[in-house]
Formats: sequence, C-alpha cells, structure tokens
Amino acid sequence: VQLQASGGGLVQAGGSLRLSCAASGRTVTAYYMGWFRQAPGKEREFVATISGIGGYTDYADSVKGRFTNSRDNAKNTVYLQMNSLKPEDTAVYYCAAGPYKGSFYGRRISGYDYWGQGTQVTVSS
Repeated sequence: VQLQASGGGLVQAGGSLRLSCAASGRTVTAYYMGWFRQAPGKEREFVATISGIGGYTDYADSVKGRFTNSRDNAKNTVYLQMNSLKPEDTAVYYCAAGPYKGSFYGRRISGYDYWGQGTQVTVSS
C-alpha cells in the first residue's frame, strides 16, 4: 500500500485546510486510516483515526471539535478537514493505514503498517 498525503500549506490562525490521503496498491476499505503529526523537536503524535467503513472515529483531545476525519472508499481516499486552526497545529501531518489490531492500537504508531510521506501544515499567528 502506498499513501500520498497532500493539501498542506500556510494558513492564518482561525483558518481551514483539508488534507487528503490517497491510497494505491490495494484497496484500503477494510483498513483503519489514521492521521498523526510531528512538530519540530517533538515526537509524532496521534491526531485522528477512522474505521474501514467510517462508522467509528476517534480524535485527540487537542483537535476534537475542530478536525473531522472522513473517507471515500470509492476513491480509496481519506480526508482531514481542519478548522479553527491554531499555531500549535503547525506540524508535518502523516497519514497511515493498517488492519484493525484492537482498540489499544488505534492511537499508537505501532497500530499502522503503512505510512505516507507527510505534508507540512503551518499556521501563523
């Protein structure tokens, strides 16, 4: 599975961006799709995840209510709509995919087998 993330950019605080993650190589309909981010000097952290058919979503407390994770299985693509962006959202955002391994792994890097290359999001104050 190859994942291609796009949609990052520079935006002012309070603005919005929509990230996309297109999967190729095989269908990811049955896979959980996650988003993680890594700011300079910090560890990669969980942002959001969505189940294979989209019926289950989970968000980090820091983005809950501002970010929305969705997927279009017909396009083999997931999206992260980011609203009310804050400077602390600045990071490289990575999408990830993997089969369900249990609820323990949903927020963990080890819960995902495939990773995209990352897309930079910069929020100016």
